[in-house]
Amino acid sequence: MRGWWQDLSDLVLPAQCAGCGRSRTTLCARCSAALLGAAASRVRPRPEPPGLPVVHAAAPYQDAVRAVLLAHKERGALGLAAPLGAALAAAVREGLRMPGGTGAVALVPVPSAPRAVRARGHDPTRRIAYAAAAELRRAGVAVRVLAVLRQRREVADQAGLDARQRRANVTGAMEAVGGGAGLLTEVGRIVLVDDLMTTGASLAEAARAIRVAVESSRTGGAVGSAGSARPGSASGMAGPVTVQAAVVAGSPDSFEINRN
Repeated sequence: MRGWWQDLSDLVLPAQCAGCGRSRTTLCARCSAALLGAAASRVRPRPEPPGLPVVHAAAPYQDAVRAVLLAHKERGALGLAAPLGAALAAAVREGLRMPGGTGAVALVPVPSAPRAVRARGHDPTRRIAYAAAAELRRAGVAVRVLAVLRQRREVADQAGLDARQRRANVTGAMEAVGGGAGLLTEVGRIVLVDDLMTTGASLAEAARAIRVAVESSRTGGAVGSAGSARPGSASGMAGPVTVQAAVVAGSPDSFEINRN
């Protein structure tokens, strides 16, 4: 009979590689190379939603990378958080090469629907964000995770929706939690993080919510729901704060567009 320790081992350390099914390894060398081997790159969806910040991704969402992300998100393979965090950290570092704000970096996870977190038993994006922050700190980056966004209303499952429908589904759906705006103004650069970008609708909405929060803090709350900061940046109380985004994976087409 299987003991509880074996069940726990299977949860944290899958019996097979999540990418290809090879036995007794969390992630084999070939699948690790697919996730971490290529240089992170800027990605752009088509059509590009208004307000989308500059986004960098570590790998295309296909084959082994897709399998690994799904194993972590949907099947609770928590041992994959470390390699996924390393991939996200690579995308963050590529974005930090761009001119922008100075000082500490904040990783802000795109919020998941509360019902999805309850169903999965964990928040995969937040878990990957903390793993990425640990990786960045080891490289000397002053970084913190600020989970300051939440969904202010229910949104439909994005699966099966096209780009226009996804924008309509999430527009106005996010906001900063109480006190979150003040924390955002204490850093020099804000990096929205997620596991995957497809149409970019969720990242654009998260960026809008960030800009509104920072502008509201700066102006004492006198700002409309659409915000007044420039797309891609926000003005914090201590000076300009750069907003950008990083994801583990982007759709293959978004990489093709980037090369053109």
